[in-house]
Amino acid sequence: MKSLWSDADAESFVARYAPAGVNRDLAQRVYTTRLLGGDPRLVLHGGGNTSCKTTVTDLLGESVEVLCVKGSGWDMGDIEPAGLPAVRLAPLLKLRRLETLSDEDMVDFQRGNLLASSSPNPSVETLLHAFLPHKFIDHTHSTAVLSLTDQPDGDAICREVFGAKMGYVPYIMPGFALAKAAAEVYEQDPTVDGLILFKHGIFTFADTARDAYELMIGKVTLAEQRLEKGRKTLVAAAGLPKAPAALAEVAPRLRGMLALDQGDGAFKRWVMDFRTSDAILAYVNGAEVARYSQQGVVTPDHTIRTKNWPVVLPAPEAGQLDEWTAAAQAAIDSFVARYHAYFARNNQRSAIRKTELDPMPRVALVPGLGLFGIGASASAAAIAADIAVNTVESVTDAEAIGSFQPVAEDHLFDLEYWSLEQAKLGKGGEKPLARQIVVVTGGGSGIGAATARAFAREGAEVAVLDLDPEAARAVARACGGKAIGLGCDVTDAASVRAAFDAVAERFGGVDVVVSNAGAAWQGAVGTVGDEVLRRSFELNFFAHQSVAQNAVRVMTAQGTGGALLFNASKQAVNPGRNFGPYGLPKAATLFLMKQYALDHGKDGIRSNAVNADRIRSGLLTGEMIASRSKARGLTEKDYMAGNLLGREVGADDVADAFVWLARASKVSACTVTVDGGNIEASLR
Repeated sequence: MKSLWSDADAESFVARYAPAGVNRDLAQRVYTTRLLGGDPRLVLHGGGNTSCKTTVTDLLGESVEVLCVKGSGWDMGDIEPAGLPAVRLAPLLKLRRLETLSDEDMVDFQRGNLLASSSPNPSVETLLHAFLPHKFIDHTHSTAVLSLTDQPDGDAICREVFGAKMGYVPYIMPGFALAKAAAEVYEQDPTVDGLILFKHGIFTFADTARDAYELMIGKVTLAEQRLEKGRKTLVAAAGLPKAPAALAEVAPRLRGMLALDQGDGAFKRWVMDFRTSDAILAYVNGAEVARYSQQGVVTPDHTIRTKNWPVVLPAPEAGQLDEWTAAAQAAIDSFVARYHAYFARNNQRSAIRKTELDPMPRVALVPGLGLFGIGASASAAAIAADIAVNTVESVTDAEAIGSFQPVAEDHLFDLEYWSLEQAKLGKGGEKPLARQIVVVTGGGSGIGAATARAFAREGAEVAVLDLDPEAARAVARACGGKAIGLGCDVTDAASVRAAFDAVAERFGGVDVVVSNAGAAWQGAVGTVGDEVLRRSFELNFFAHQSVAQNAVRVMTAQGTGGALLFNASKQAVNPGRNFGPYGLPKAATLFLMKQYALDHGKDGIRSNAVNADRIRSGLLTGEMIASRSKARGLTEKDYMAGNLLGREVGADDVADAFVWLARASKVSACTVTVDGGNIEASLR
């Protein structure tokens, strides 16, 4: 591991924050914290913490010694000064006199000594940072260090590697007791550079930010060098299929098996994030994967994100997916039963009875393919996957020099059900369409773009499909990190299938499809050329059929229902003069919607349409609007507001209708009209 310290960069942080009154100590603390947080071999997703002791001026103009320590909810990789709240140091030091201190009292006391009441809660390891005398303290969950400590003889290995320059602290749950124990170990030999916390992580400390950081890099490098000695490799299992099933076929089936049936056609779904590499395949294909993957997490801090062990699924073989599904379901059922037993066993010994969390796995290992992170959102699934990849590296290294053995089950339970750990996940209800995966065609502009944004606001993960991939990606970026953008020609069956496969590979499946792409061709039906009609039917009818067929393919594989939503048109029920080339395929699409409702209602798939007309920024271009308005003797203003309500209707109004239909779990074969009122085009 190499030091990334740069004098110029360090000074740039000092200059950047000085106008806001941030002193040099804290500015450099932010800089080195980011250096540590930017390396997944050291910390992941809110893990680890850093601190500095400095002096600030309070509201009374008095100098106060404070501990600036990482706050809850902040990630080291992109931390700002606000993520290192200042706590009065003197009161914290007095706590060491106590014999015991409850978690609740510790949190209240720390909050009561914040300089700014609006600051986040200081780290659960604040007192450990306070009780050590050093100005700068760094704490990481180094993958390499954990590979050494997570061994039956981890103590001896670490003492061999680090010698007398590190102190050694036995595993203790974070909090007051660990803080006191760590301080006592340090005081036995104040010449040490840091502390090894067995099966937990590593601390380094110094009088400057640079020295503390570079000590961390140096100690981790020693661990990495030890892991290169006398390595043995994982042995692959016998009988793996020569032709694994395709990821796009496996993912929806797995996602369906994980879904929790809520009754009355509702499911609590999960979003998935797939990872694979040579290292991951060596791990999941290992002959002893059922042993080393089931021991526990490499550091207890991970358990709230991944559970204590992954589910190990059978290897899926091409052409044998039904057999694989049955075996995979049995593995998931076994995981759930094991989790129930684990909870009951450990809850029985707990002084305070806990409420069981959901028992579903957060990581799935699939021999022949790779691994899935599983979460309530794409971001949560990505975090689980990141930690799983980190686990693969750490456990592989541990097995290479010995055998992986993390902390015991009772310690993992205590961390998983510790209120201060669960608080890191945040609270609050989910948005209405959270856990849903939505595909929007023609999503690069107009109604499609508005619809993609509307679904993202409701909590869904969105795949924006458009003939122009750059437009699709631009809309996806506007969805605030809840979407991906893909190029797709909906008139090309292969392109449509590839797009749906890509969505299944990215998120795990599909729940809602808004088949929106279309364009309005004109011409008198008695004289229009066949080529115009055929082009219009390809886009305005057959493309909808291709999109819907692929949606049904994925939805039936999941077995949890879904929603098909079509963008129909006033032309489907009330033809306009010289708009036959557009209205004829739209009329067919309206009946296509009803046919899907009829044929696939048994699969729990609802099918509905939005009948939109006179929509600004909709399917019609400005040139088409002008042409149509002229034919009717209307100005553009008349056209836009020429409805019974006299109100302009926009793309967002159509998007709201699609969102409503997606949420209307007992509505199917329905057409919702969004046009401000046009009696000629009204339906029942």
